[in-house]
Amino acid sequence: MKFFHPTVFFLVSFFISCNVLPFQKKEKNNDMLLIALGILANGSDWVWDLPPGFPVPNVPADNPMSKSKVELGRHLFYEKKLSGNGTMACSSCHFQSLAFADGKDFPSGITNQAHPRNAQHLSNVAYMPRLTWSNPKMTSLELQARAPMFGESPVELGLQNNNFLSALASNPIYQPMFERAFGGSGITEQNVRYALASFQRSMISGNSKYDQYTFRNNKSALNASEIRGLNLFNGEVAECFHCHGGFNFTDTSFHGGAKEEFFYHSNGIHTDAYYAGLASNKRGLFDLTGVASDTGKFRAPSLRNIGVTYPYMHDGSFMCDNANNPNITAGKTKVDCARDALTKVVDHYRSGGQAHSGKDGALIRAFPISDSQRDDMVNFLLALTDDEFLSNPKFASPF
Repeated sequence: MKFFHPTVFFLVSFFISCNVLPFQKKEKNNDMLLIALGILANGSDWVWDLPPGFPVPNVPADNPMSKSKVELGRHLFYEKKLSGNGTMACSSCHFQSLAFADGKDFPSGITNQAHPRNAQHLSNVAYMPRLTWSNPKMTSLELQARAPMFGESPVELGLQNNNFLSALASNPIYQPMFERAFGGSGITEQNVRYALASFQRSMISGNSKYDQYTFRNNKSALNASEIRGLNLFNGEVAECFHCHGGFNFTDTSFHGGAKEEFFYHSNGIHTDAYYAGLASNKRGLFDLTGVASDTGKFRAPSLRNIGVTYPYMHDGSFMCDNANNPNITAGKTKVDCARDALTKVVDHYRSGGQAHSGKDGALIRAFPISDSQRDDMVNFLLALTDDEFLSNPKFASPF
């Protein structure tokens, strides 16, 4: 036997008690029905289709997931009307083929002003309790959206003095989409952010070769070299798992029912003298706290899809040589570039990094592995790429 969703029962009862059933011709009926549709969509139709081994993400109570909200967010993510001069969208710095990173050291917005930090990929961003490289105040996707939308240093989408809501309303597709997603509240700044956040939470990536091997019981998914690299990664020699552990390969993950944890690290890629000469918005956690020991500390990113998210680190410090860069040298591929750049990354860590007063010596210290073992580890890291995620049409542009 099928029962009505409790929200449906409540709404029907509400309409009866208020004497505003749909067949009665009162002006407020349409608004009431739109609100009802928004409530129903927000509360009843979203089902997480999570990969094996993945917990349910934490979702804010005031922005529950719904299909209509995610679909609206997908449109807005690719919508260039969501920029001050109509030239950029969120997708301009987050390309699906690069796991929603952009392949640059530093992205730039509509004024060509460079951002001080690398554009992070968005794979499994739903699990992140902190959403930027070094700002612990960015605690939700709903809040974080304000930075690219309205930020002035640097300018990204440049919506400070732009009537972007009117621009969206001028496209006839959006009014009904907002109504389906949010009911009668319509096209508002908050609803734009909430829809974008919902779409980003839907970006779940969990079908790499590693996932097939670990969670889908396909023991042929990884080859011998990749398995050796996995064991080194999680072993007591390299100890990579301390900063890049768990299902999301980071020590900064949060999901429903889990204790929230987030950490910032200095991994020795630069010296004290280097940071002393930088602008005030490039020195990591120190920029927010003013505590000297926080200089050079950044959030450990997820290693999911690392095979396409080069250049690596908050400032793109590790990139492949031009000879292996597919954007420069004909015949080269993303794998060629990632392998070259990741080899440099592993070499950095096995050397112990540069001397820096904020560096965590217990985590960032030289460890003895051979070049062959380093190559095994690189092969394992490349096995974290989820090709399905990079081409899944549900994350692609609707335009």
